[in-house]
Amino acid sequence: MNLSKAWTYGLFIVAWLCCSSLLVGAQNTGLTNPDEVKALQAIKSRLIDPNGNLSNWDRGDPCTSKWTGIVCYNSSLDDGYLHVDQLLLLNMNLSGSLAPELGQLSNLTILDFMWNNISGSIPKEIGNITSLFLLLLNGNQLSGPLPEELGYLPNLDRIQIDQNHISGPLPKSFAFLNKTKHFHMNNNSISGQIPPELSRLPMLVHFLLDNNNLSGFLPPQFSELPNLLIVQLDNNNFDGTTIPASYGNMSKLLKLSLRNCSLQGSVPDLSRIPQLGYIDLSSNQLNGTIPQNRLSANITTIDLSNNNLTGTIPTNFSGLPFLQKLSLANNSLDGSVPSAIWDNRASNAKGNLTVELQNNNLSSVNGSTVLPSNVTVWLQGNPLCNNVNLQLCQPEIGTQSSTNLTPVPIPTVCPPSYECSPTSTQSCFCAAPLIVEYRLKSPGFTDFRPYIDDFEVYMTQGLHLYLNQLDFKNLWAWEEGPRLKITLKFFPENTFLFNSSELLRITSNFTSWKIPDSDVFGPYELLGLNLLDVYKSEVGNSPSSGISKAALAGIVVGTIAGAVILSVIVSLLILRVHMRKHHAVSKRRHPSRTSMKIDGVKDFTYGEMALATNNFNSSAQVGQGGYGKVYKGILADGTLVAIKRAQEGSLQGEREFLTEIELLSRLHHRNLVSLIGFCDEEGEQLSLKNL
Repeated sequence: MNLSKAWTYGLFIVAWLCCSSLLVGAQNTGLTNPDEVKALQAIKSRLIDPNGNLSNWDRGDPCTSKWTGIVCYNSSLDDGYLHVDQLLLLNMNLSGSLAPELGQLSNLTILDFMWNNISGSIPKEIGNITSLFLLLLNGNQLSGPLPEELGYLPNLDRIQIDQNHISGPLPKSFAFLNKTKHFHMNNNSISGQIPPELSRLPMLVHFLLDNNNLSGFLPPQFSELPNLLIVQLDNNNFDGTTIPASYGNMSKLLKLSLRNCSLQGSVPDLSRIPQLGYIDLSSNQLNGTIPQNRLSANITTIDLSNNNLTGTIPTNFSGLPFLQKLSLANNSLDGSVPSAIWDNRASNAKGNLTVELQNNNLSSVNGSTVLPSNVTVWLQGNPLCNNVNLQLCQPEIGTQSSTNLTPVPIPTVCPPSYECSPTSTQSCFCAAPLIVEYRLKSPGFTDFRPYIDDFEVYMTQGLHLYLNQLDFKNLWAWEEGPRLKITLKFFPENTFLFNSSELLRITSNFTSWKIPDSDVFGPYELLGLNLLDVYKSEVGNSPSSGISKAALAGIVVGTIAGAVILSVIVSLLILRVHMRKHHAVSKRRHPSRTSMKIDGVKDFTYGEMALATNNFNSSAQVGQGGYGKVYKGILADGTLVAIKRAQEGSLQGEREFLTEIELLSRLHHRNLVSLIGFCDEEGEQLSLKNL
């Protein structure tokens, strides 16, 4: 009896010490910096939120209560507070304006208000966030000039303000953005001269300012930018100035697009750019002859249409294996058309070739007029078509569409939110996809179809997924720009649902721009995450709200002492059990920490599973995949079942496994095999279905 009391008192003291330690840890590391809390409250007060997406911003602590769109980390362990790392408010139908208090989120790395209806100006106080890495404000109604203060963000990698109503000039202070790679400012009303000082930017990769009101001249100094890949300035007004000859020295350039820019003078010689893949100088007032030197073998698109070019068509347009479009229409070219352009077109070239030569002064075809099956040539409006009945002179009918075919709806056997997964060889394995709305902002081709397989590899490798986990092949269409919108559907591998960790991993790759850029596909943008009902409980309104791993690590540090004391309690209890000579019911049994009872679904023991499959004998195996193996088994009552046994490398956390079991138990459809049981014991995760 005395021994029992001693045990009781001892355990009470140890438990009290443990709780004290936990409380101390929570006090030191469980609250958001008060200044940042006030800033967030001020930010919300300036926003109009008709859908109530930010309703939980009135309750609890931003970091520990997982306010929508808030991602936190413990940026300074010595101040005892959590700090806001990311503000992700993508596509939430928000309006109102941006609060100056944004500048008080001094540890912010990602500021994302994309695809809302926010108006007003960009606060200059954002220039105080020296840690800022991504500034994402595109797709709103923002107006006014760009603040000079944005040019003093030393860590900024990407500035996206496209598709707003921004006016005024580009600030010269942007020349100090020494780490910025991406200038995405298209579809605004930005005016004035492009500052030549921007040629000092050492990291600039993409310069997209098409569809603005820029004027003046094209800075020749841009040829000195060491990493520039894309210059896209279509639909501006450069007042009849010329394209600098120095642009032919841009050694890394992949795309030069200066369509409809009121440019005059000659076409520069771009043959010295080794990887150049796309040229669009159409709809200007360029004159003179076309340069005779051979362009890069990577070229896919050459568009010099709607200018005042004269002379003959050079033969150097032949033998370009990736060329998809050669447009010289609506000029004053004369002489013969060299059939070498299409004669040597290999049947295995990268897609089809369209040659547009309409409305020139061309008098004949030098060579064969018989076209390969993958070539289309248009010659209407030339003298050679006046007296000769050539197929090449026929009206433009039956040309290839620039958009995909609309898919025919296929009846589905899956319940709502589920679709037939491409990951399975079965006739239809129902799974819930993650749907991502995505757009290529400056693709390096005219026809996407030859690049579909390449894109599938690019996307799945960037996300570390299997090829068959992605479906998009009937879900793309060209938009004005030209830009390519794609709906991406990602499917879990050989299971019904993504677990929460995998779901967050994939979505954060998009929201943080972690997928590497591609020379062919160019820069991309995230238009939205279409979260099905089965996933909304996992991620809420934001793909990654709450405390980041660093913050969790800070909290763990504050509770290590408590964990150690708990381990002492466990050891004492184990010792006491052994002293009383109690035996475990099963060495393999590992009861769930979370009690879960589901009607019609039984929690089996590992022993019952081993008995049903003759100790998982290989003769009982009926299938295998990346998740593990499937066995045919017979339960004690004679029921014939299929038992899926997860292999060690694919085991989920207990909570994720039980969540999946609970969701699977809800699936009831005449074409689906219902779940009848599961087993979650130490080192094992098994699910059972009727055969």
